[in-house]
Amino acid sequence: MSSTPIPPRREAGLHAVHVLGHGRSGSGAQVRALAAGLVARGVRVTVCAPRCAERAHDFSGSGAHFAATALRADPATVAVLRAVCAGADVVHAHGLRAAFRVSLALGRGSVPLVVTWHRGAYAEGVRGGLVRLMERRAARTAAVVLGVTTELVDRARRRGARDARLVSVMLPSRRPPAESGRDAVRSGRPDARTARRAALGAHGRPLLLAAGRLAPGEGMRPLLDAARAWGVREPRPLLLVTGDGPARTALQRRIDFEDLPVRLLGHRPDGAELVAADVLLLPGRRDAPLPLVREALRAGVPIVAVGSGAVRDLVGDAAEFVPYGDPRALAEAVGGLLADPGRRERLRAAGRARAAHGPTAEDTVTQVLSVYDELAGRPVRWRRGRSAAPG
Repeated sequence: MSSTPIPPRREAGLHAVHVLGHGRSGSGAQVRALAAGLVARGVRVTVCAPRCAERAHDFSGSGAHFAATALRADPATVAVLRAVCAGADVVHAHGLRAAFRVSLALGRGSVPLVVTWHRGAYAEGVRGGLVRLMERRAARTAAVVLGVTTELVDRARRRGARDARLVSVMLPSRRPPAESGRDAVRSGRPDARTARRAALGAHGRPLLLAAGRLAPGEGMRPLLDAARAWGVREPRPLLLVTGDGPARTALQRRIDFEDLPVRLLGHRPDGAELVAADVLLLPGRRDAPLPLVREALRAGVPIVAVGSGAVRDLVGDAAEFVPYGDPRALAEAVGGLLADPGRRERLRAAGRARAAHGPTAEDTVTQVLSVYDELAGRPVRWRRGRSAAPG
């Protein structure tokens, strides 16, 4: 594997290397916003990620240097990471697997490592044991572990982290209006919303949007059970599911066999369907894509979620919470919202208020900068940027 040329090291200014995987769990959007804020303050940023993540999030567009790396932890990938990180003042890994690869690359080197855990890793049996080993190595190698929830901070401490802290979940500013049809839909204008609903086949019927990985343990089977229950309502709600995974074929087979009012859309990085939805469903016990949750708060889309992790920390009282794997509770929560416009309006208002007063990219960048300053071991004169949000 050939590595992307490394930008020349400068004595003035701090150089931070960010390492992540495909970025689909929300870490990609987080790193994009963080990189933009850091660059705006005079920090030199290098982002190491697969090329698919660069295409999805445009890290280079934030002013960062991009270095392509694979998801594997093989010797070639580790060597590329070691070369890129060699001239850094601090290395920041996002997610468990990225942290594990970086720990192999840095070894006992002198470059301080910061690790952010964006979501919990859930696995059982042999795979669960492997996950725990990776967590211990990442936690004990890192100078600081940042968790987006108190649950993840506690988990890092149990795995042996020397320093584990809570980091605010950033809420990036809105992007400037664009001229494309997709951006018009995302603006939430009534005409665009109506047109989008009609295009999705939801004219005159409730439209539900669910998000999660199509894999065991992500709540998709109970979700289909619930869809069968509320499918007897008139008009019959349409459920759209965004996400992909190894269980997609089996789920589609069941949808076809039972004639469920469900469509599997696959991976949707832009969430264009959100503003057309009446309710957003987050059925998995793993944390949902946080950028989508944040956009739902902004758009005033009521949320029904499994009550755990970063989602609860982010949405507070702006959602209905149900137990994991309980299709009856999920069906009743959705049915109750569809039958109660007043309750939906209260959740909309709570979500918008939460979005307006929640942590911003500015807050997160400031917090992360203070950690870098501390680890760099020298005072850094940060240049205040014009904006911490992605462009």
